[in-house]
Amino acid sequence: MSVLGFDVGFMNCYVAVARAGGIETVANEYSDRCTPACVSFGPRNRSIGAAAKSQVVTNCKNTVQGFKRFHGRAFSDPYVQRLKNSLVYDIAQMPTGTAGIKVMYMEEEKVFSIEQVTAMLLTKLKETAENALKKPVADCVISVPCYYTDAERRSVVDAAQICFSLFFLVIKHNVTSITVDLPAPEEKARNVVFVDLGHSGYQTSVCAFNKGKLKVLATACDPELGGKDLDEALVKHFCEEFGKKYKLDVKSKPRALVRLYQECEKLKKLMSANSSDLPLNIECFMNDIDVSGKLNRSQFEEMCAEVLTRVEPPLQSLLEHTKLKKEDIYAVEIVGGASRIPAVKERISKFFGKELSTTLNADEAVARGCALQCAMLSPACKVREFSITDVVPYPISLKWHSAAEEGITDCEVFPKNHAAPFSKVLTFYRKEPFSLEAYYNCPNELPYPDPTIGQFLIQKVVPQASGESSKVKVKVRVNIHGIFSVSSASLVEVQKSDETEPMETEQGNDKDGESKMQTDQEELQGHGDAQKETEEKTARESEEMETTSEESKNEKKSDQPPQAKKPKVKTKVLELPIENSPQWQLADDMLNLFVENEGKMIMQDKLEKERNDAKNNVEEYVYDMRDKLHGILEKFVSETVSKSLVTEKITARLPLHIDQPKQVYIDKLAEIKKLGQPIQERYIEAEERPKAFEELGKQIQQYMKFVEAFKMKEEQYDHLEEADVTKVDKLISDAMIWMNSAMNQQSKQSLAVDPSVKVKDIKAKTRELFSACNPIVTKPKPKVELPKEDTPAEQNGPVNEQEKPQEEAADKGTAENTGNPTSENTENKPDMDLD
Repeated sequence: MSVLGFDVGFMNCYVAVARAGGIETVANEYSDRCTPACVSFGPRNRSIGAAAKSQVVTNCKNTVQGFKRFHGRAFSDPYVQRLKNSLVYDIAQMPTGTAGIKVMYMEEEKVFSIEQVTAMLLTKLKETAENALKKPVADCVISVPCYYTDAERRSVVDAAQICFSLFFLVIKHNVTSITVDLPAPEEKARNVVFVDLGHSGYQTSVCAFNKGKLKVLATACDPELGGKDLDEALVKHFCEEFGKKYKLDVKSKPRALVRLYQECEKLKKLMSANSSDLPLNIECFMNDIDVSGKLNRSQFEEMCAEVLTRVEPPLQSLLEHTKLKKEDIYAVEIVGGASRIPAVKERISKFFGKELSTTLNADEAVARGCALQCAMLSPACKVREFSITDVVPYPISLKWHSAAEEGITDCEVFPKNHAAPFSKVLTFYRKEPFSLEAYYNCPNELPYPDPTIGQFLIQKVVPQASGESSKVKVKVRVNIHGIFSVSSASLVEVQKSDETEPMETEQGNDKDGESKMQTDQEELQGHGDAQKETEEKTARESEEMETTSEESKNEKKSDQPPQAKKPKVKTKVLELPIENSPQWQLADDMLNLFVENEGKMIMQDKLEKERNDAKNNVEEYVYDMRDKLHGILEKFVSETVSKSLVTEKITARLPLHIDQPKQVYIDKLAEIKKLGQPIQERYIEAEERPKAFEELGKQIQQYMKFVEAFKMKEEQYDHLEEADVTKVDKLISDAMIWMNSAMNQQSKQSLAVDPSVKVKDIKAKTRELFSACNPIVTKPKPKVELPKEDTPAEQNGPVNEQEKPQEEAADKGTAENTGNPTSENTENKPDMDLD
């Protein structure tokens, strides 16, 4: 099984895999490691990735890209409304109030949620990985920008669940994913700044490395700064230039505007490597008019000066939050496509006063980091332990209704840059169910109009038997996804017994409706806790409950006189149900519906691919045969059928502009093959027949030489029986007669009719001759063995080794003198040594 890391960007995506050989980036079906974050909808299927990118101009209204920025946002969001008019495709409102994308799909107007479109892209990335690895995907980690809010993160989680079901592990910040791609740090802690400037987002972070541990100290970002702003400046410049020079209103034609964006992006990349004047040429741009222009790097930097001034503020914010000086920074690592722009690198380098490090692949670093984190989290892989502590990007507070204070009470639970994942336990004293509202308490810093995270209703809260308020412990948590949740709630029920013990009197005793809160913090220590959050959840909860009870008890005892007595108290902990109402999260029934719809669309894409393959097979065969009928196959067309008629029947295919079912194409191919296949077979027979006759002739000549050698009484064949050789001679004669007859008969026939003898018959005759003659020709000579005679010494027992040669020599002489049969054998084999 393999574990993956997905870097899902605004414009492009990368897939990295962690396996035994290390971490590597996976290439798609076009042998490109970069897959465009693009989805195109057609009348019969979807196109995703590179195939969709090619339709940006031709099918611009139904080709979607840059949709990542709309995760978790309402249609009425000012950000959505501001971007709506600048998009080629349409944004519509979903029934839940969120933003959706309106396209024409399957000849119908449909509105897809952002989660659905993202799931389509993730499905494509998953298929790319599985096709490259030839094995299923076990787990994956998906990157998200560090500035994503709770609603946006939940939206990405929903998209991953639509695609991956149980395979999805975690989403991680881009900057956190980058860091783990570095080598192991030295013992002394070092602070490294990571700067990620992509197409549509600017993220920075300071990370501290120390003894195999990584801790994110702070993050800062500008969600609306990226390479797209530089593209916008170029597009605006050339729109004005073409308007004056060619009298063209570029923005009135979406297709022309898309082409201009593509060319401006190419020009921007070229200017990063060249400072001279560079041309921009577009043929048939609008109204069949060719346009051209030119620009150099200095002019480009001048027009983008206002945009470039936004690079330094997030860097300054990093140092302020961490209270670090520029001298405390060990290195500055830059990644992201837009970080290659010389003006950007110059400003970052000047701010820190040191050379920038470019040891990481600017495009693939995030995906590779995600893959490594996936390997660390997945049970399918075993890697060296490495602890990663992330941070909470925005401060999170809770507020609730307090009857004692007759109003709303709030408390900051997780301050900005607080360690994550992290859990805290809050203690309330209540007599009835109550509600908690989580929200971000810094709306000015939030790149999101609604600071609300969600509502959490603690149910089934009842007073104690004595009528007093019950103690309710509520566990809140920022999990490994960076998502806030109320993970559990429990009621501590007091049970009195007859035994007595020193009494505790509580100061500030509970009044009706009064609410007190205590906070217990439980920090997940080390990388193991972060990885094993699920397994240790139950154990940790019970520890927290006990600790809180003991601490509260000790605090109360310190204020009481030791002489006082009270009944011994026993407590019972009851789990309470929680009703979660997070902002903009998909309901379970809606999520299941989206999963079902995604499965149907995948099946439709598969059926359409099979239909297109069948159609392409027909076209391929028709075009191939049409050319060959007037070429190499011309001599093999039957004389009884007009050549023009055969050509007309084969090329009379279905109109290409009319889509037909798959079976129609299959039937059409079978129909035209009935005409074309016999012609092709005659051509193949004519090509291979001479080679087959040649092989048979070589076989006959080989065995004829063998017969001649036997008749000449050559020594190597003197062990063969004459009857066997006569049999071979007869087989050769029969084969030669058959071959000559077949060749003569075939030579009299026209190439346009079926051959009288086929290649398979000739090869069968060759095999028949070989199997009959070869055992006789290759028959080995029998081995000659000399008989042994027992000597008197052998009969009487062992003899002395020195006497044995003399006795053998005497026996030999005796055999020669007496005319023993042994004498004849030794004369026939004079080179044989009897010793």
